[in-house]
Amino acid sequence: MRAVIQRVSRASVTIEGSMKSKIGWGFLILLGICDDDTEEDMDWLVKKIANLRVFDDEAGVMNRSIQDIGGEALVVSQFTLYASYKKGNRPSWFRAGSHEHSIPLYEAFCSHLSEAIGKPVGTGEFGANMKVELLNDGPVTICMDTKNKE
Repeated sequence: MRAVIQRVSRASVTIEGSMKSKIGWGFLILLGICDDDTEEDMDWLVKKIANLRVFDDEAGVMNRSIQDIGGEALVVSQFTLYASYKKGNRPSWFRAGSHEHSIPLYEAFCSHLSEAIGKPVGTGEFGANMKVELLNDGPVTICMDTKNKE
């Protein structure tokens, strides 16, 4: 699994002109899944994100997690995180997971993250053309890949 985690002041997802989800202060997470991702990968990534200390404490030091600040999360499926761009200039998506494998992992990720932060998690719609708006706070943007845990 690959994730791009952005600390945001606000974020939203609109599909076909209708707002699907919106959040205030917290994380916008773009999540990519490939066919060899497992529930173990999902659990590792949820724990890392829920405990990621990138929110300022009273001294202005990034020392608080999303749990500590009572922040919100919005998770958007993003198969393009598995783009292969080695040949030519048109990316290939052959490494992205199939719908049959990815949808259950995406839904489980959102459910487990919701449990971890103690709040509902906003979502996009798997496979839909989405308009994502955000106000990146910092900016703070962190990329994680479960194949690079060490």
